[in-house]
Parts: sequence; structure tokens; C-alpha cells
Amino acid sequence: MPLSTEESTRMLKRTVIIAIFAAVAVVLSIVESIIPVNLQIPGAKLGLANIMILTCLYFLRGRDALMLVILKTIITAFIFGTFSSMLFSLFGSLFSFAVMFLVMKLGRSQVSLIGVSIVGGVGHNFGQITAASIVFQSSNIYYYMPLLLITGLVTGILVGIAVKYLVPSLTKLSLFEEFQNNS
Repeated sequence: MPLSTEESTRMLKRTVIIAIFAAVAVVLSIVESIIPVNLQIPGAKLGLANIMILTCLYFLRGRDALMLVILKTIITAFIFGTFSSMLFSLFGSLFSFAVMFLVMKLGRSQVSLIGVSIVGGVGHNFGQITAASIVFQSSNIYYYMPLLLITGLVTGILVGIAVKYLVPSLTKLSLFEEFQNNS
């Protein structure tokens, strides 16, 4: 059965938003790599690209945000990294996405965007540690988790604040009008 014009338009808008968010996420990753912030913790980053992931979760469906996670991870891996860096990024991003999606699904009205972002930051770190334990074939790496929990908390707060201010700005754009019912 062919799609109606309205359904086709909505699908096209969704695709455009995902493409824009993916491009911005990649640019934010590049900007982050240029910023001379030394967190003194191996594997710790600001996670600026997660601004777009959380924003996508706010406006669109979970599968749209998952597509964004995969696009961002693959594109940034081609730009920056090796297979192992892609593995760490993919595990971290998928764990982060999963916990943020669950929190948004189950407690959207009880948990703020900053709270969702904190859970995502911690989830990202847990995913990276899990990838490291697979690569290094050792569970001893989990002893590093408390240090990463602190960075996940701090970066989660920063990303959440950014999304808290971005969402109201985007709701004013006509492209996002019909997706505001998801929020």
C-alpha cells in the first residue's frame, strides 16, 4: 500500500532531521578533538556529539536515534580512528543510547533532560569499559569504572544543559512542529 502524501512528507522530514543531526554530531566530534581539554583520564571526553543524540531522542523515535548513533559512530570512526576506537565508541554509544531510551520511555515526565543525559554519560563509560574488557580479555579493567563514573556525571550534566537550551530553540522551527508531540 503506497504511503499518503502526509506520511511521505513526515518520513522525509524525519530523514532530513537525522541527516542534519548526524552532520552536526560529526562536526561536534571534530570540534571536540580540537579543543585543548585534557581530562587526565584515558578514554574520557566531553561527548559533545551526544547533544544531538539526546535531542534526537527528545523529538523523534528510538529507532531514529539509533540510526543517528550508528551514523555518527561510523562516520567519526572513518575520520578519526581505527577498528578498536570504533569498537569502543560503538559500545559506549549503544549503551548510552539504550539507557537514555529506557529512561525517556519509562520516566520522561519524572526525569529531566539533564538526568537523562547523566544516565547516558555513565552508560557510555560502562559501554567503553565493557569493550575494553573484551579487547584486553580482562575484567580487571572495571576497577577503572569509579573514575569514569565521575567524568560521565560531569559530562552528562554539561550535555544535558546544552540540550535543555537547544530543545526550546528547535521547537520554534517549522521543521520540528509536528514532532513536538513526542516530547
